[in-house]
Amino acid sequence: MATVDTGATPATRAWQGASRLVQPARIARSGAWYVAEYRLRNLSKWWGAIVAFGLGNPVLYLASIGLGVGALVNRNGPNALPDGVAYLTFLAPALLATAAIQGTQDEVTFPLMHGLKWERVFYAMQSTAITPTQIAQGVMITAVIRSVFTAGIYWLVLWVVGGFTSANAILAMPAAIVAGVSFACLMLALTVRFIDSQMFLSSIGRFVLTPMFMFSGTFFPLESMPLAVRWLGWISPLWHATDLGRVLTYGKAVPGWLVLTHIAYLLLLGAVTFAIGSRMLTKKMTG
Repeated sequence: MATVDTGATPATRAWQGASRLVQPARIARSGAWYVAEYRLRNLSKWWGAIVAFGLGNPVLYLASIGLGVGALVNRNGPNALPDGVAYLTFLAPALLATAAIQGTQDEVTFPLMHGLKWERVFYAMQSTAITPTQIAQGVMITAVIRSVFTAGIYWLVLWVVGGFTSANAILAMPAAIVAGVSFACLMLALTVRFIDSQMFLSSIGRFVLTPMFMFSGTFFPLESMPLAVRWLGWISPLWHATDLGRVLTYGKAVPGWLVLTHIAYLLLLGAVTFAIGSRMLTKKMTG
């Protein structure tokens, strides 16, 4: 059989176009950012809904609770709250932290469900140089960006309506974002652990988010609650962020050791639960 001369030389046959285009070493170094880019491109399809919810939630909460209920509380005078501030000022740090937590929670649970269970796109990523740990890191990077965006919108709305009156009010932003990221790390571990449960997503709303929102000193001081349920606030990242935010925004009187406890708790919760969640994700994807 006659052979066909294609004109290929040893040099051209040795060239590996795919390895140069894909650059596995670069992916191995920056895999987390590629995962984050994938998530951000997905989010760009829903930017209208994200902005609408980001603006709608604070406006509705402020109209019903901050201004409506707040008018009744303020009617009792400056002694209605232990801090002696307007109810909206008291409520603002809690609403800001709640917005950051809700935003990061959404950005962790649903992408993990999509990537590991529904469409299994994370397994396709794993077939490249991207590792499960980088997938977890990429999801968290996007959660941080979502938290900054959501909390930023919420902060602006609160500032416009007079929820923040102190020059230090901007400091409530980092406190809320740290709480959101800390809670997102916890949700990362829980989502990986209970991803095969049919009731997981609905249970999170009923048994985690709602109790945390109600029993974290959001609408009234935690000290006014019975001791039997006060512990729910002590373990809640929302209470730690809210109390810290009140210290930063209007100077709530809190012992120095408690301020340090708030910061340490949020950082420790995030670091420990991310390490656990990342390890479980690796085990699930490689087991």
